[in-house]
Parts: sequence; structure tokens; C-alpha cells
Amino acid sequence: MAQIAPARCRARRERRLVDLQELNQKRIQGIILEYASKPQQKGSLGQKIGSLYNLMMDSARLNKRLHPLQASHQRQKHQPLSFLPMTDHTDRSNNPFAGEKKPSMLRRCSGNDYRARRMYMITMTTANRTPWFGQIVGSTNAPWGSEDFPHIALSPLGRAVGHCWFDIHTHHPEIEVVMLQMMPDHLHGILFVKEELTRPLGKVINGFKVGCNKAFRKLILHEEQPAFNKNLTPKQYGRSQLLWAKGYNDRILYQDGQYERWKKYLYTNPYRLLMKREHPELFKVQRNLRYGNLSFSAVGNRFLLDYPEKIALRCSRSMTTEDIEKKKQKTIMRALVDGSFPVVFLQENGLTSLAKPGGTRFALCAAGKLLILAPWEHHNERRDITRSQCLELNDMAQILARQ
Repeated sequence: MAQIAPARCRARRERRLVDLQELNQKRIQGIILEYASKPQQKGSLGQKIGSLYNLMMDSARLNKRLHPLQASHQRQKHQPLSFLPMTDHTDRSNNPFAGEKKPSMLRRCSGNDYRARRMYMITMTTANRTPWFGQIVGSTNAPWGSEDFPHIALSPLGRAVGHCWFDIHTHHPEIEVVMLQMMPDHLHGILFVKEELTRPLGKVINGFKVGCNKAFRKLILHEEQPAFNKNLTPKQYGRSQLLWAKGYNDRILYQDGQYERWKKYLYTNPYRLLMKREHPELFKVQRNLRYGNLSFSAVGNRFLLDYPEKIALRCSRSMTTEDIEKKKQKTIMRALVDGSFPVVFLQENGLTSLAKPGGTRFALCAAGKLLILAPWEHHNERRDITRSQCLELNDMAQILARQ
């Protein structure tokens, strides 16, 4: 009996600890719901959550001391609040504390494994969009592939940044550097992760930025180490020495033909920038462009709205949502572009301040034969246009054609 009693006591204590953990988790979830429904009591409820969390951690430490193997198993079944799997309380769409999701080009792709085999197009801009990397030279009238076709003449810093980019493969052999297109105040590059990385891609990009900052301090600031300024706080001091703006944009290239399209886009990027500089009035986004009672964000030739004869091309009202998603009016748009007809194009997604038409529409815009109108706000998420939105755009097209 003397040998059995301690074992029974230990088992009883372990069961009590497990029951206590389960009870605490239920109480914490109940408090979270109360916290969301009664915002005026946030202070006291926050203290309750903190005390219950501490109690849970204390019981976990006791459990580990009593039985390490069982404690490891219990950690998987009864995780602390900070490591709970995704539930209705931690999902952003149902989280009362998450707030409205704001559009951002710097947000990572939700659910993507940034260590896995992928191909990415990376975009980074300089702080304050300062044109450190060089200037665009050439002629927009030069033929494709000629020496005079628009390209960038790199500065010493631009060449150093390019060297750092291609040096990524030296530090990370799992990554193949496919392409780089430098622009005066930003860069586009394509990276192919051939094998699983030991660290996320963001860490690799951060290391690249560190190498560029060293070149920036040496070539621009003419110093090996950042100079000390006693008037700056540590946070301000760190930001004042950075070459790059915060964050970066990544696009996962996983569809057939997507790589070739973006490769062509990057090669012609200097051409588009030079064309925008030659025709700034056609590529500047205008806000609150009013036409009758309608208001749009717009880019392109605004005088097309004054054309005396306009024809509204609409989606048929008999089309279903599936029909709209399949056709997407690409056939009609392609025929108009091929015929060099002036086009006023209504689109569902709004325009950002740096928005510009892509592909064949860019040449149409440069020729003054395109106006893009967006009646609604911009969003980053990929959405299929709905039938109700198409019908609403149809009505707007009719109003534009009549006036």
C-alpha cells in the first residue's frame, strides 16, 4: 500500500490539473465572448483573461514536473490561448477585435508556405521613392530589342543592388535568380525556390536588404557604419538610414504562361515609364471625375466622354453568373483593341494612385483612345464580377452613351 498510494495521488493530481486546464480554456472562451459583447468593461475583462492565462501556465508547469511525457501529450491537446488553432474566435473574419481589413500590396498570401517550392515575382521600392538606381534612357519609337529601346542606365548604387540580387543564389543555393529589372526608384525580380528553404522567403529578402543598405551607406553616405545623431531616437535613427521602404510585394507565379507574361512585362517596364512621362495627362489617375450624377476614378483620355456618338456595349440581361465568369467580355475588348476603336471601359475594381492599364490597353491609352472608369473602391483580393454588378455597370454605360 505504501508504494501504491503515491501513484494514486499522482494520477489523481494529474487528472485535476487536466480538468483545470479544460475548465480554464472554456472560461477564457466565455470571457472573450463577453469581452466582445460588453466593450465598456474591457479593462476588468482583460485582467481576468491575464489571471486565467497565468493559472493555466502554472498548471502546465506542475504537470510537466509530475509527468514529462504526459505533459508533452497534454500540450498538444490543451494548448495555451496564444497557440490555439484557428477557430471562430481567432479567424479574422469573425474576430471582433480585428477591425476592417485595409487594402495593402505588402500583405503576404494567406495560407501560402513561404519555404516551399514556388516561383515569385518580388517588387520593392526605395524609401520615399527616391530614384537612387539610375535613369531611363532610349526612345519610345525605337524597335523592340534595339539598343535605343528604353532601358535603365544604372548608377553605381544601382549596380551594387543588382549584384546583391544575383548574389542571393550564393547565400541560398535553393533559390535560382531568374530575372531582375531595375527601375529608378524600385525593382522587380523573379525568384524560383527550387527546394524547400530552411527559413521563410521573407528572411531571404531581409538579408538582401541588409546587403543593399551596406552599399547605400558606403556609396551614398560615404561611411562604413551609420553616423550617430544624438537628436534621433533609436527607432528614428534606424529608419533614417534605410535605403528601402518598409516591406515588399510578392506575386506567386503558378499559372500556365504567367511567367512568360511577367517576363515580357518586366522587360517593357522602362518603355512604359518613358511613355508615361511623354504623356502624363493620359496616365495620371483622377479622383471624383463627375459625369452627370455619376462619380468615378479615371485614367486615360477624359475627352472621350465628350465624343458626340457613343455606343453602349452591355452584358445581356439573360446571362447567368456562370456565363459572365466564363466570357468576362474579353472577346469584345480584344476586338475593339484590334480595330483601334476609342474605348470607354467601365470596370468593377477601383484604381490606386499608381494604377495604369496593362498589355494591349497600355498602347491604346498612350494613343489617347482609352478611358478607364471605376465607380467603386479598390480591393486587392481577386474577385469575380457578379451579375448584379454587371447590370449596374450596364446602366452606367447607358447613361454615358445618352449624354
